[in-house]
Amino acid sequence: MTQTTYITAALFLIAVASIALGATFVYQALDKERWIREAMRQEEVTLGLPQEALKKGEVIDTATEAQTAADLIREHRRNIAPTYEALLAGGRYDPSNPKHLTYTQALNMENYLYMAGLALGVTTAFAGIGTFMILSGIGFTILAIAQLSGVSKRADMSR
Repeated sequence: MTQTTYITAALFLIAVASIALGATFVYQALDKERWIREAMRQEEVTLGLPQEALKKGEVIDTATEAQTAADLIREHRRNIAPTYEALLAGGRYDPSNPKHLTYTQALNMENYLYMAGLALGVTTAFAGIGTFMILSGIGFTILAIAQLSGVSKRADMSR
């Protein structure tokens, strides 16, 4: 085997690995995105959606909608108290205090929505990375085929 044959074989292996990993990335990204969106739909959060969307029965299930709702909750939470320290006013957290409880519930919902937005952004990034890997694998395959055809032409010419 010549060095060119080894290089061609390596290109094919890289191509197969790249396509397989890329497909895995895309599948996982789409599967997790579907799962996140379904979980968000089950929560039926509608805060910040326009009236037209509410009339259609829509709920928050996109990164942009989650970000908008989380920002609105943050604004409302800061009207209760600008910071957690200000809420406590030097004391301790009291779960029987309605103001403390409302603040922490808002904080939980805010974090949930920010995390959903982040997760949807990550799934989009992984789908893009997977697509790039698949395209790279196709490119490596084309290079390997071109290399093989060049090797066979050179072998024919040397006879």
